[in-house]
Amino acid sequence: MLFKNLKARSIGPAVMGGRVSDIAIDPHNPFVFYVGLGHGGVFKTNDNGVTFDPIFDKQPALSIGAVAVAPSDSDVIWVGTGEANDRNSSDWGDGVYRSTDGGEKWQNVGLKNSRSIARIVVDPKKPEVAYVAAMGNLWTDGGERGLFKTTDAGKTWKLILQATAPYDARTGCGDVVVDPTNPEIVYAVLYARQRTPWSFTSGPGVTQGEDVGGIFKSTDGGGSWKKLGGGLPTQTGRIGLAISPSNPKVVMAVVQSYEGGSGQLTDLRSKTGGVFRSEDAGEKWTRMSAMDPRPFYFSQIRIDPANDKRVYLLQFALLVSDDGGKNFREDLTEKVHPDCHALAIQPGTVPPIKPPKPEDKNKPPKPPVCQRVLLGTDGGLYQSFAAGKNWDHLNNFPAGEFYRIWLDDTKPYFRIAGGLQDNENWVGPSAVQSKEAIRNCDWTALAGGDGFYVLFDPTDRDTFYAESQEGEVHRINLRNGELRRLRPQPPEGQP
Repeated sequence: MLFKNLKARSIGPAVMGGRVSDIAIDPHNPFVFYVGLGHGGVFKTNDNGVTFDPIFDKQPALSIGAVAVAPSDSDVIWVGTGEANDRNSSDWGDGVYRSTDGGEKWQNVGLKNSRSIARIVVDPKKPEVAYVAAMGNLWTDGGERGLFKTTDAGKTWKLILQATAPYDARTGCGDVVVDPTNPEIVYAVLYARQRTPWSFTSGPGVTQGEDVGGIFKSTDGGGSWKKLGGGLPTQTGRIGLAISPSNPKVVMAVVQSYEGGSGQLTDLRSKTGGVFRSEDAGEKWTRMSAMDPRPFYFSQIRIDPANDKRVYLLQFALLVSDDGGKNFREDLTEKVHPDCHALAIQPGTVPPIKPPKPEDKNKPPKPPVCQRVLLGTDGGLYQSFAAGKNWDHLNNFPAGEFYRIWLDDTKPYFRIAGGLQDNENWVGPSAVQSKEAIRNCDWTALAGGDGFYVLFDPTDRDTFYAESQEGEVHRINLRNGELRRLRPQPPEGQP
């Protein structure tokens, strides 16, 4: 009762953003798009990112795994709760939500025990028909796992793809795509994984050596399935899928495979996995590249809607290929926060063809590339109107993920300090003597990678102790800029 009439107010900071799990563009009005956050609900913009509104804050679960706009009716929005990126800080959800008024009101339509949802795909012509890739509980067996389908807007659900027992207890559906020209053709991924407080295991390691994962295809809307091979590796872990809108025969996958043994977490290339491409609707596959760093946290691949040779691979950086996945470069994200999880490409944004210059008249024309791209990373949301050559950081909504906060007794306004996931440690005021209220510039970074605990020195208001991953501790003095590393170091010559 003491706090009944108190209302929470946002004090920031928004300067750094936070982990974005999914992005969905309104197909009928590209000024409208939705951003799903790993821990912060769903934000909507009606003005191309100038302003954002939180539209999911009144729901009981704010960890978001997937957002989808119905292609035939953009008032129909589907949201899957529970982030599916398998990090030890990933939160859980309570099923699928649906809105029929652009996010004004929501209804939980089921799968409450799915815990994490990797993807939602809505039928191109029927907004009441949707496929949901449910990964299940990251930490324990059981729950709702596999690929689910509804044909009545979530009133009923049918489990149409799952692993065989007993491996279904740890195996979920990691991704799903639908042929845009024939929604009866569906591709989906089965993926097994489990975490403990001290470990993470995926693939055959959690299914007693059985190879239950992989890519599956249905040609009858999920009524029957065929496991695809034809060049794909076995012993698979996490897999990401993409289908070309301009040429649906082209299907691509980024595949984690243990067939060649396990590698290091820092390995950028897989021994047998990597990027695979099929040009005959999944019958035969070609290994295009070995690139597949840190698959449990990334494993996202996209194909440009206008050009099936233009491929984006989301990893620590945003990698891009213009030859169908053979060669990737990372020159598009020099000034973008690392760890990329979501990418949305607006169709129909290919610039008009210019008449060639006289000296270029014998050269082949440049292939079409969609220019408007939205990218979600651990550092928030970015937008490009030049196919990624330059970016605008849309850091005008609060998305930071605080692990811990601490307060001091500064007067007249106490200060708040804390550490954020992959976004350092920060300190800011609880209020300011300004009609503009608290701004991003009122917050100060205190060093660190992943921020955690921050303590105020009780004898000096300008001194802070800030923690980061791997036992790093820094002492920072804001008055003179001094920063000292405090983690004990081994004697010289010892590891």
